[in-house]
Amino acid sequence: MATVTNIQDLRQIAMRKVPRAIFHYADRGSYDEVTLKANKADLAAIPLRQRVMIDVSDRSTATTMIGEKVALPLAIAPTGLTGLFHGDGEIHGCRAAHAAGIPFTLSTMSICSIEDVAAAVSKPFWFQLYVMRDRKFSESLIERAKAAKCSALVLTLDLQIQGQRHMDIKNGLAVPPKLTLANAIDIATKPAWAMSVLMGKRHSFGNLAVRKESDSLTTLSQWIAGQFDPSLSWKDVEWVRSLWPGKLILKGVLDVEDAKIAAEAGADAIVVSNHGGRQLDGAVSSISALPKIVDAIGGGKSEIWFDGGVTSGQDILKARALGAQGCLMGKAFLWSLAAGGQAGVAKAIEIMRKELDVSMALTGTRDINQVDKSVLAL
Repeated sequence: MATVTNIQDLRQIAMRKVPRAIFHYADRGSYDEVTLKANKADLAAIPLRQRVMIDVSDRSTATTMIGEKVALPLAIAPTGLTGLFHGDGEIHGCRAAHAAGIPFTLSTMSICSIEDVAAAVSKPFWFQLYVMRDRKFSESLIERAKAAKCSALVLTLDLQIQGQRHMDIKNGLAVPPKLTLANAIDIATKPAWAMSVLMGKRHSFGNLAVRKESDSLTTLSQWIAGQFDPSLSWKDVEWVRSLWPGKLILKGVLDVEDAKIAAEAGADAIVVSNHGGRQLDGAVSSISALPKIVDAIGGGKSEIWFDGGVTSGQDILKARALGAQGCLMGKAFLWSLAAGGQAGVAKAIEIMRKELDVSMALTGTRDINQVDKSVLAL
């Protein structure tokens, strides 16, 4: 970690440390990856406004997200299969996030279960929910999140049907999974990764372990494949809202009309996101959708957050300037976890905090809560 200076360094380490199939799961997108590439390119194209001779000796990146104090406007996004990037990856990620003063979100499709993470940390975390065909099981997940004292529920809206990710299929990372000869050889060259994962608490989807299918990863994966529900509607959001008494975050909004409906549904926060370019390829980048949604519903009861290619503190500054109260990082989290476990995640958060702090100073900004479009050279 001593020679790591940016998130791309962590990505390169992750590429060497974990099997190709696992790395590509985090790194790649759907179809031709047009949206994946747009997320990165559109963020990079936004120019910052350099300012000079302004006293910026006393700076602060601290703010709030849904009323929770955060050291910087960043949370770790829900990511599936996290525990396959590093043994007990969800626990390591949550501990690193809490130590750095930012929130952590546990995915429904995590390897460690809600209960595993709750037993290993001392502060509340957020839980992400997929509403499945089996509504009783979805309801049980909500009850388990309540019992674990999760401080927010993140409801993902944009995975009613899974977008095709070519690399996952080519690598055999399909549902059900396929072990190819190439994968077996690749895994054999990653003994440290294999030992880490084998020593972890679980080797399948921990939150789904109560299912009778959980005795086999293949049969469990087949069950999951049949649980994504194309019939989901805003009525299901109302149903979740009726069951969950705490903060509700709706993730996966990219359209202004959808954002208006989400706000009317009582969302405490709305995450502008295209699922990291992993769902509808050809959709607009998250950063290009953000200003329109802010113009439409900004200033209301729902906070607006940004998710889509956050790999630097400057990305956070740009999103904040365009009206996002906070940001989520997904790919960068998985790269850093694969690169160095809890220490890797801590390093990634510190890199982003420092980049944000320095970029604030060089745009003449002392307080993250004062950031607006004036820091951009538009």
